[in-house]
Amino acid sequence: MTTIQNVSPLGAEKLFGILKTEFGTYIDAKLGTNLAIEYAHVYDVINVSFPEIIEGKVFTLIVNDVSIELSNNGDNAEYNTDLLEQHLIEFLNQHCN
Repeated sequence: MTTIQNVSPLGAEKLFGILKTEFGTYIDAKLGTNLAIEYAHVYDVINVSFPEIIEGKVFTLIVNDVSIELSNNGDNAEYNTDLLEQHLIEFLNQHCN
């Protein structure tokens, strides 16, 4: 689990909107791909999945006023979820700090 300081601070609903509108373009530019990304949001929890390459939710974000906790739920043995996680952390740091 990775903790990112929520300096701005962003609420879960606002972060969910930012992810939906900007993260796809960001990750595609970083990886030179056109990934399909799905997002789910309930209260302070946001799930992120990449259904074309990995089955199930890959990342879970728990958002509060102080921090964002990021859990990698993906199978790193079969897919390089660490690379996706690295880019998600960079994206979150740009928007929360």
